[in-house]
Amino acid sequence: MAAILRRFSKPYTTLPTSNPKIPNYLRRMSNMPEDTVYGGPKPQNPDERVTLTTLRKKHRKGEAITMVTAYDYPSAVHLDTAGIDIALVGDSASMVVHGHDTTLPITLEEMLMHCRAVARGAKRPLLVGDLAFGTYESSSQQAVDTAVRVLKEGGMDAIKLEGGAPSRISAAKHIVEAGIAVMGHVGLTPQAISVLGGFRPQGRNVLSAVKVVETALALQEAGCFSVVLECVPAPVAAAATSVLQIPTIGIGAGPFCSGQVLVYHDLLGMMQHPHHAKVTPKFCKQFAQIGEGINKALSDYKQEVENRSFPGVTYSPYKINPARG
Repeated sequence: MAAILRRFSKPYTTLPTSNPKIPNYLRRMSNMPEDTVYGGPKPQNPDERVTLTTLRKKHRKGEAITMVTAYDYPSAVHLDTAGIDIALVGDSASMVVHGHDTTLPITLEEMLMHCRAVARGAKRPLLVGDLAFGTYESSSQQAVDTAVRVLKEGGMDAIKLEGGAPSRISAAKHIVEAGIAVMGHVGLTPQAISVLGGFRPQGRNVLSAVKVVETALALQEAGCFSVVLECVPAPVAAAATSVLQIPTIGIGAGPFCSGQVLVYHDLLGMMQHPHHAKVTPKFCKQFAQIGEGINKALSDYKQEVENRSFPGVTYSPYKINPARG
């Protein structure tokens, strides 16, 4: 295994606008070069915005990178306030927002709606938008066209695509060559559950483990700035992280990745609904029990309305002004 990894460990060789016609939800792209050689916007303050340069610096220093999904304005504001490095507008919205059992049904138009809402709320994190299933598989040109829309219409800084088949590697390369930052995704790739036979961990035998690492290296060679490793054994993630020169972001992949990502609803414990309970993965730690608080608040509201204790005098602030006819 070590010999195989050494054989593949090669060094990897990276839009704001003043046009008033561009919709005003577009913010300054965080992958804009910080040492610009042309006129226009001033270099961004790294203390205010997370850029690809920020992530590279953190990676070199061995500092952990934080990534959380966001799907709307409120969740984006929460990530922004918490100082999360990367906000991922994930196609997991299909499951946790739209109520589907998989990520496959969500459309590009729906993803763009989520992207725009997140872009309005998150001013500090790097914004990454998933390419929805069916919007980039046909050809590299289709992939580039979709990626362009995610940046121009969705206000994202970068895109993420799943898989490591030659066509996906080619798509990643063409998107990067089009000037768009790309995050790869290997291991369990939810868009491929049809061929994986369900949501199954990957890399659990030698051949599968080698494939995970080789795919991650191929995505690095294609120009990806980072790779998500999902549902693979910790030693496999550690091997990939050690041979890659770009950050790895783990989800169900153990503690040895360069950073971690979780789904917003999962980590907050918003899973009391049967559907959320069904789709919540084993590897997710619940850092809060927000769902229980929501249920209690709604129950309390219902009870107070029914017994007519709400709104009451306290929440009936408007009075008749006798001076007015």
